[in-house]
Amino acid sequence: MQEEIEAKFLDVNHDEIREKLKEAGAILEKPMRTMRRTVFDYPDQRIEKSHSRLRVRDEGDKVTVTFKSAGDKQYQHETETTVGSYETMVDLFESIGLKAYSTQESKRETWLLDDCEVVLDVWPWLKMYIEVEGPSEMSIRACASKLGFDWAAAKYGSIETAYRVEYPGIKDGETVSKIGEIRFEAELPTWLEERRAK
Repeated sequence: MQEEIEAKFLDVNHDEIREKLKEAGAILEKPMRTMRRTVFDYPDQRIEKSHSRLRVRDEGDKVTVTFKSAGDKQYQHETETTVGSYETMVDLFESIGLKAYSTQESKRETWLLDDCEVVLDVWPWLKMYIEVEGPSEMSIRACASKLGFDWAAAKYGSIETAYRVEYPGIKDGETVSKIGEIRFEAELPTWLEERRAK
C-alpha cells in the first residue's frame, strides 16, 4: 500500500495551464482521453462508512483496480493493480456480492513536470480543474508554484471534494459519487442543481 499525495486546484483554464506546463518544460505523457470507472461497495456500505473507495477504471491504455482508504487531510492510502478486462472485473466483483453503485466518466490529460504528475481533469457538471501528484508535499508545492498556484487554494481528497466546492449546498449524507450514472451526456440531477452555488 502506498501513500498518495496530491492536491487539486479548482476552476482553472486548461489552455492556460497547458501553456504554463510547456514553458516549465513539462512533458505531455498522455493526451486528453475519456476514462470510465465503476465504484463498488458491499450492500451494507461498509467501504463508504470507513471513508474508503473501491473502483475499477478503464484508463484508455490500461485497466486498474484501486482501493483507497482514508488517511489524514492530505494523504490517502492506495492499493492498485492492473487487470486484463474492465467488464470481467466488474462481473467478478458483482459475482462475489459487491454492488456497483455508480458508473462514471471523466476526461484526463497527463503531464510530467519534474518528479510530479499534473493531470488536467474534466468531469460532468464541474468546472475544469487540475491535480498535482508527487512523492512528497515539498515536490507538489514546488510544482504548483511553477504553474502559478497559491498553495492556500489547494484542495484534497476524492472528486467529491470538487463537487462539494461547486455545489456547497450538498448536505451531510448526500454523496455525488452515489449518483448511478455520472456521464457527459447525462442531465444534471435536480437535487444537485439545487445545491449549486448561487
